Amino acid sequence: MADHHLPGVPPVPLILRKSTRARRMTLRISQLDGRVTLTMPRGVPEREAMDFARSREDWIRRHLAGRPVEQAIDLGGEVPVEGRILRIVEAGGRRVTLGAAEIAVPRGPVGPRLQGYLKTLARDRLATASEHYAAALGVTFSKITLRDTRSRWGSCTSDGALMYSWRLVMAPPEVLRYVAAHEVAHLAEMNHSPAFWAVVERLYGPYAEARGWLRGQGNALHLYRF
Repeated sequence: MADHHLPGVPPVPLILRKSTRARRMTLRISQLDGRVTLTMPRGVPEREAMDFARSREDWIRRHLAGRPVEQAIDLGGEVPVEGRILRIVEAGGRRVTLGAAEIAVPRGPVGPRLQGYLKTLARDRLATASEHYAAALGVTFSKITLRDTRSRWGSCTSDGALMYSWRLVMAPPEVLRYVAAHEVAHLAEMNHSPAFWAVVERLYGPYAEARGWLRGQGNALHLYRF
């Protein structure tokens, strides 16, 4: 892959990707981070690819302008916690305190302190849900790790290790529990067969609404920059 830019205000970073399977040039804008990727067949000169991108510049800029704006975490701002939008205020003490409508954070590096609190809360919620569903299914897992993944909300390895995105704690609790049930179900069914989804439904219940929330609103959780 090669990095280029479309000139203008602001300039648009452009990733050129050559593919042996591509039959024509295509443009894709990532919903996660707004990266613009131009895929082209091998043998097509980069000059021709850039000409193609320039011919689609209005389309590119229109779609980028319609993307949601990233939210910086600071005092006076807002952050979702377990599905509730809370205002970030200054704490009177030295600890992060969760309230009904506000979350109080000590003055200083607000983003890192709040992120640390949310990761601790996420570990507690995800461990509790995973243990509950594992006991119900009669299986065990080896460990739980938290990451800030963009491509998936959770995963399960063949040796029983569960991985979750810590940002799930920002989603409604039922969505977090659905992801936990989904990954624990993989301890019994390492696939996405009808048998797997039957296990998910047995553990969690009807899951269409929680799954739909992640598909429709999950990407917005990545807009909060700590």
